[in-house]
Amino acid sequence: MAAEKEFQRKIQRLGVLVGELEQAQAAGSNIATKELVQLLMEVHGTGLERVMEVIFESGAAGDEIINRLGRDSITRSLLLLYSLHPDPLETRVATAIETAAPRLHKLGGEAELVAIRDGAVEVKLRGPEHSCGSTAKNLQSVVEECIYELAPDVASLTILLAESETSGFVALEALLGNRNGSATTAERR
Repeated sequence: MAAEKEFQRKIQRLGVLVGELEQAQAAGSNIATKELVQLLMEVHGTGLERVMEVIFESGAAGDEIINRLGRDSITRSLLLLYSLHPDPLETRVATAIETAAPRLHKLGGEAELVAIRDGAVEVKLRGPEHSCGSTAKNLQSVVEECIYELAPDVASLTILLAESETSGFVALEALLGNRNGSATTAERR
């Protein structure tokens, strides 16, 4: 577990450093540094892609190995980094929602995948009939945690909360006759 957390920390730091290099290049900094990182990523990506091909070509046993690599928290991150994960985004998001279900159920809630378009994920969240804002926030946190763990490559995550499930507060629009009947949207990018 500690090795996995350390690996995830390194992956996050790698992302930050690549972002800093891109900003530095925009400011006219060392072009060779960025080229070195890009070339290193391409070489590693090509090598890792070939490893996956060799495993895949070994038949059913290879398929099982690839699936196991896709489920492992360390190798999953590496495969995602190089766009080699065996499962498409849709499958990983659906799995994340299934993974969240028992935790949501304990809090009296449930989540439903509404749509995935161009990497943007939309999830509908239902909570207990009489709940407070903190319950809705807890439910939302569970969904976000599970989705970002299994599908950190989502472009955006929108969680739709039914107004009656977020709090006992009645919005002014509801009292005046909400014309569009829209749900409350919480978005995290």
